[in-house]
Amino acid sequence: MTAKSFEIIDHTADVGIVAYGSDIKELFSNAALALVSLVTDIEDIREDLRRDLKITSQDEGGLLVEWLNELIYLLDAEHTVFRRFDIISLADGCLDAACYGEAFDPQRHTMRMGVKAATYHMLRIDKDDGYKVQIIFDV
Repeated sequence: MTAKSFEIIDHTADVGIVAYGSDIKELFSNAALALVSLVTDIEDIREDLRRDLKITSQDEGGLLVEWLNELIYLLDAEHTVFRRFDIISLADGCLDAACYGEAFDPQRHTMRMGVKAATYHMLRIDKDDGYKVQIIFDV
């Protein structure tokens, strides 16, 4: 694992994150962690359930946006939050992941902010010593 998983960045009227990973799988996992950290405290989430997800898209950027938007959908529609993301495979425009978390419980989980969607605005995935992504969310 890289030294830094993610950081929050300021953006006018929205919020952004920069996530890091030693490989593309860790990058996608850390981007998901960053998203959840915007919504609630990750440490308060139990791993009571597992949800397997399959996401497809034309390219890496699209795959990342679709991945994060699926997690936002699961929070909004099914009130489920996750704390661990095992990326099983990520290649050829397809992502398979196992997500571990629980139902959102207002008694134990504090809602920090509502995140509406991951966007393509200022989306950038860089590869150097490891991977780095910047993504902006509508809030």
